[in-house]
Amino acid sequence: MEQLSEQEINRRNNLQALRDLGIDPYPAAEYPTDAFSTDIIAEFSDDAPEREVCIAGRMMSRRIMGKASFVEIQDSKGRIQVYISRDELCPEEDKELYNTVFKKLLDLGDFIGIKGFVFRTQTGQISVHAKDLTVLSKSLKPLPVVKYKDGVAYDKFEDPELRFRQRYVDLVVNEGVKDVFLKRATVIKTLRGVLDGAGYTEVETPTLQAIAGGASARPFITHFNALDIDMYMRIATELYLKRLIVGGFEGVYEIGKNFRNEGMDRNHNPEFTCMELYVQYKDYNWMMSFTEQLLEKICIAVNGTSESKVGDNVISFKAPFRRLPILDAIKEKTGYDLNGMSEDEIREVAKKVGVEVDPTMGKGKLIDEIFGETCEGTFIQPTFITDYPVEMSPLTKMHRSKPGLTERFELMVNGKELANAYSELNDPIDQEERFKEQMRLSEKGDDEAMIIDQDFLRALQYGMPPTSGIGIGIDRLCMLMTGQTTIQEVLLFPQMKPEKKKQQSEDSEESQN
Repeated sequence: MEQLSEQEINRRNNLQALRDLGIDPYPAAEYPTDAFSTDIIAEFSDDAPEREVCIAGRMMSRRIMGKASFVEIQDSKGRIQVYISRDELCPEEDKELYNTVFKKLLDLGDFIGIKGFVFRTQTGQISVHAKDLTVLSKSLKPLPVVKYKDGVAYDKFEDPELRFRQRYVDLVVNEGVKDVFLKRATVIKTLRGVLDGAGYTEVETPTLQAIAGGASARPFITHFNALDIDMYMRIATELYLKRLIVGGFEGVYEIGKNFRNEGMDRNHNPEFTCMELYVQYKDYNWMMSFTEQLLEKICIAVNGTSESKVGDNVISFKAPFRRLPILDAIKEKTGYDLNGMSEDEIREVAKKVGVEVDPTMGKGKLIDEIFGETCEGTFIQPTFITDYPVEMSPLTKMHRSKPGLTERFELMVNGKELANAYSELNDPIDQEERFKEQMRLSEKGDDEAMIIDQDFLRALQYGMPPTSGIGIGIDRLCMLMTGQTTIQEVLLFPQMKPEKKKQQSEDSEESQN
């Protein structure tokens, strides 16, 4: 059993005392709020008639001064001060509500409802003068309260592990956290609005899949009891969305969760949100233009400008973006021209530039590692890295004028990949050969190589029109638009290591004694 602190015990005693007084600390009836803190303050005018309001929220501070008190209420939009007079709250002789309930049995963090009117105090602060107070919900755990001494703040709720694990507390006590997630909602709403406005259809595809396809990544595996087969949590939505292009949709997109059984760090979470879009009769050149216009609109919607500040970098999403072939990027950063090199020659270059390699890496993986280690982090402003070698792009159409390359781009921003896009491969015979090459890489030990999806090949054999597709990482996009430097800051509930239980360690110590 969890050991209760002294404050938690006191709060539970207050809870029972409220019940003993006949006050329900968790009433079921609707409370008729009609105003929010920030709106009250914004709309106040000294010349306007007295305005009556009904508000509700957490009690975040309280100053008791005999027969009068000031409290600060935090609702879903912000905070506002409330003035409470004992004689107005309890006009009759019985002052129990004020003397006992308000002064002794209510605690910081409790939800209360206030009915009253708006006024300006003698110090000029817009406040609500309470005429009625209702207990709406008792808080049994104390919120972290920052205390200041000699200009130093104590008891801040800053530890990242605590903040991400107890996001509900983080949202209440840390200013600005909620704004990040409101901006995230704006990112997704704007993204959806642009795609819908272009006439594309939002769809849903399976999360549980028989084959983990559409990307090079290690999947999560689960078991489907009803069919007694192993299934995979999807690593991408690509192959199902392209089936819908075969079926006759002009353009389809999905905003949904993908799952990759890989590491966790400042830029990766194993469960992440991705948007994938596929449009018929388009190519990767069209998709580059569409993408830069899309991101500019999102940045303006979130920040009011086409620029966003991330750490020390001011990133401009003003279209157009720079376009640079990947082998030219490697040559620009390392001095080595990989054009026409064999796998062994590229492996030697990797060693020369300090990139670790192993025998399981094919030509594509080697180029990917060299680019990732020597180039990727240098592209701060949005840059389309284009024309990837065929070995790196098993689902991409061959380049129309550059042998051995494909019509693919990745968008790099602030040193990280934000989007991946192709002129989609629609030749079923070529696609089958690419899948077979992936299987050969798998046999060499590459656990991220793709598995052959026979049903997808069958769909291509019915004919898929020329198509362009893109995947955009929503979490990284939100990092860029909100100025955050870790992915955990834009995920309400990021994946965490198992919580260490204090009681478990205590039980272990007892068993050893």
